[in-house]
Amino acid sequence: MLACIACATLLIACAASAPDEPLKLDRNLLTVDNRTSSGWTNVEVWLNSYYGGKVPPIPAGGRLQVPLDSFTTGFGQRFNFNRMQVKTVELHATLPDGKRFELQKPFEVGGLTGALAGAFGGKH
Repeated sequence: MLACIACATLLIACAASAPDEPLKLDRNLLTVDNRTSSGWTNVEVWLNSYYGGKVPPIPAGGRLQVPLDSFTTGFGQRFNFNRMQVKTVELHATLPDGKRFELQKPFEVGGLTGALAGAFGGKH
Protein backbone atom coordinates (compact mmCIF):
# COMPACT_ATOMS: atom_id res chain seq x y z
CA MET A 1 0.00 0.00 0.00
CA LEU A 2 2.80 2.40 0.89
CA ALA A 3 4.49 1.65 -2.43
CA CYS A 4 1.30 2.62 -4.27
CA ILE A 5 1.08 5.92 -2.39
CA ALA A 6 4.75 6.69 -3.10
CA CYS A 7 4.27 5.85 -6.79
CA ALA A 8 1.15 8.04 -7.00
CA THR A 9 2.99 10.92 -5.30
CA LEU A 10 5.85 10.59 -7.77
CA LEU A 11 3.44 10.64 -10.72
CA ILE A 12 1.71 13.74 -9.36
CA ALA A 13 5.06 15.48 -8.81
CA CYS A 14 6.20 14.65 -12.33
CA ALA A 15 2.94 15.86 -13.80
CA ALA A 16 3.10 19.09 -11.78
CA SER A 17 6.67 19.79 -12.86
CA ALA A 18 5.99 19.21 -16.56
CA PRO A 19 5.85 22.71 -18.05
CA ASP A 20 2.99 23.86 -20.22
CA GLU A 21 3.71 24.97 -23.75
CA PRO A 22 4.50 28.69 -24.23
CA LEU A 23 1.77 28.81 -26.91
CA LYS A 24 -1.21 26.77 -25.73
CA LEU A 25 -4.57 26.26 -27.42
CA ASP A 26 -7.64 25.38 -25.39
CA ARG A 27 -10.70 25.39 -27.61
CA ASN A 28 -11.25 29.02 -28.68
CA LEU A 29 -8.56 30.43 -26.38
CA LEU A 30 -4.85 30.96 -27.01
CA THR A 31 -2.61 31.36 -23.97
CA VAL A 32 0.83 32.91 -24.45
CA ASP A 33 3.38 32.47 -21.65
CA ASN A 34 6.53 34.57 -21.77
CA ARG A 35 9.05 32.27 -20.10
CA THR A 36 12.02 34.42 -20.99
CA SER A 37 13.80 36.92 -18.78
CA SER A 38 12.99 39.73 -21.23
CA GLY A 39 9.77 41.57 -21.96
CA TRP A 40 8.26 41.43 -25.45
CA THR A 41 6.99 44.49 -27.31
CA ASN A 42 5.42 44.91 -30.78
CA VAL A 43 3.86 41.48 -30.29
CA GLU A 44 1.97 39.93 -33.20
CA VAL A 45 0.33 36.52 -33.24
CA TRP A 46 -0.59 34.75 -36.49
CA LEU A 47 -2.94 31.82 -37.02
CA ASN A 48 -2.44 29.79 -40.19
CA SER A 49 -0.10 32.57 -41.45
CA TYR A 50 -3.21 34.48 -42.54
CA TYR A 51 -5.16 35.63 -39.48
CA GLY A 52 -3.21 38.02 -37.32
CA GLY A 53 -3.47 40.36 -34.44
CA LYS A 54 -1.35 42.77 -32.44
CA VAL A 55 -1.42 42.11 -28.73
CA PRO A 56 -0.22 44.21 -25.78
CA PRO A 57 3.41 43.95 -24.63
CA ILE A 58 4.05 40.84 -22.53
CA PRO A 59 6.47 41.36 -19.62
CA ALA A 60 9.05 38.74 -18.61
CA GLY A 61 7.17 35.90 -16.92
CA GLY A 62 3.86 37.39 -18.09
CA ARG A 63 0.86 35.65 -19.57
CA LEU A 64 -1.72 36.69 -22.14
CA GLN A 65 -4.97 35.01 -23.14
CA VAL A 66 -6.81 35.91 -26.32
CA PRO A 67 -9.85 34.34 -28.06
CA LEU A 68 -9.10 32.90 -31.49
CA ASP A 69 -12.18 34.63 -32.93
CA SER A 70 -10.46 37.99 -32.40
CA PHE A 71 -7.83 37.33 -35.11
CA THR A 72 -8.53 38.90 -38.51
CA THR A 73 -7.15 39.10 -42.03
CA GLY A 74 -6.01 42.34 -43.63
CA PHE A 75 -9.51 42.64 -45.09
CA GLY A 76 -11.26 42.25 -41.73
CA GLN A 77 -12.37 38.61 -42.07
CA ARG A 78 -12.45 36.98 -38.65
CA PHE A 79 -11.09 33.56 -37.79
CA ASN A 80 -14.12 31.34 -37.14
CA PHE A 81 -13.22 28.74 -34.53
CA ASN A 82 -16.39 26.74 -35.22
CA ARG A 83 -15.59 26.31 -38.92
CA MET A 84 -11.81 26.51 -39.22
CA GLN A 85 -8.88 24.39 -38.11
CA VAL A 86 -5.76 25.89 -36.54
CA LYS A 87 -2.74 24.56 -38.43
CA THR A 88 -0.04 27.00 -37.35
CA VAL A 89 0.45 29.51 -34.54
CA GLU A 90 3.35 31.97 -34.72
CA LEU A 91 4.40 34.77 -32.40
CA HIS A 92 6.66 37.64 -33.49
CA ALA A 93 7.94 40.20 -31.00
CA THR A 94 10.75 42.65 -30.31
CA LEU A 95 13.16 42.15 -27.40
CA PRO A 96 14.48 45.07 -25.31
CA ASP A 97 17.76 45.11 -27.30
CA GLY A 98 15.79 45.55 -30.55
CA LYS A 99 16.27 41.99 -31.83
CA ARG A 100 13.32 40.07 -33.24
CA PHE A 101 11.96 37.10 -31.33
CA GLU A 102 9.88 34.35 -32.95
CA LEU A 103 8.06 31.40 -31.49
CA GLN A 104 6.07 28.68 -33.27
CA LYS A 105 3.68 26.16 -31.77
CA PRO A 106 4.60 22.62 -32.78
CA PHE A 107 1.74 20.52 -34.12
CA GLU A 108 1.63 16.79 -34.65
CA VAL A 109 0.75 15.66 -38.15
CA GLY A 110 -2.55 13.80 -37.97
CA GLY A 111 -4.74 11.70 -40.20
CA LEU A 112 -3.33 9.49 -42.94
CA THR A 113 -0.46 11.89 -43.56
CA GLY A 114 0.84 11.41 -40.02
CA ALA A 115 0.13 7.69 -39.91
CA LEU A 116 1.85 6.92 -43.20
CA ALA A 117 4.66 9.53 -43.05
CA GLY A 118 7.42 6.98 -42.46
CA ALA A 119 5.82 4.08 -44.34
CA PHE A 120 6.68 5.26 -47.83
CA GLY A 121 9.70 7.45 -47.14
CA GLY A 122 7.96 10.55 -48.41
CA LYS A 123 7.69 13.95 -46.82
CA HIS A 124 4.50 14.96 -45.05
